Amino acid sequence: MFRLLVSATIAFVITSIQAMAQDVRITPELDVFKVTINGKVIEISRIQDTSHRLTNEYAKTSRPCPPFCIHPMSAAPGVTTIGELEVLDFLEREVATGKGLLVDARVPEWFAKGSIPGAVNIPFPTLAETNPFRDEILKALGARQEGDGWNYDNAMDLALYCNGPWCDQSPRAIRALIQAGYPPDKLFYYRGGIQNWLMLGLTLKVASQ
Repeated sequence: MFRLLVSATIAFVITSIQAMAQDVRITPELDVFKVTINGKVIEISRIQDTSHRLTNEYAKTSRPCPPFCIHPMSAAPGVTTIGELEVLDFLEREVATGKGLLVDARVPEWFAKGSIPGAVNIPFPTLAETNPFRDEILKALGARQEGDGWNYDNAMDLALYCNGPWCDQSPRAIRALIQAGYPPDKLFYYRGGIQNWLMLGLTLKVASQ
């Protein structure tokens, strides 16, 4: 009995040490990313369970094309494509300082299922020229009407994403913004979107949180 107790204790200690050794960090230097946006502290980390697997719709490898086709790395000429670490940097450097917005360009029902912490929802159809309220959105982004055109000198930098490399919602939003005169160098495209974000086990914010 004593031997069994000792063996169980040793096994527990070894398991605990292994769990600690399997700490899943964002980078070797960063375990948890923290940033304060509008007075609220946002934390982004990775799932610590190294046996975790995707089981939802983002686990799919194949979708009908069209409409779910693989999109090019560049959303439009002059627009910078970014990855996950650049998204974190954008949150800290642009969003937290009020200079930019991380934009979830998906329709509201998808945004409600889960979004990148710190993102705001601007559904891609609202940026279409046919939307009668589009001008108000452009003004909220810092653009200023001048005669028949727009002045974007004080417009915010925008990093846009959607569901992943097979999703056309953020590329469509980017093209609509450029068509409205938004400078491409103020736009950033996170092509990986929610698909890659979840694949890397990064924090997802759901609407109820």
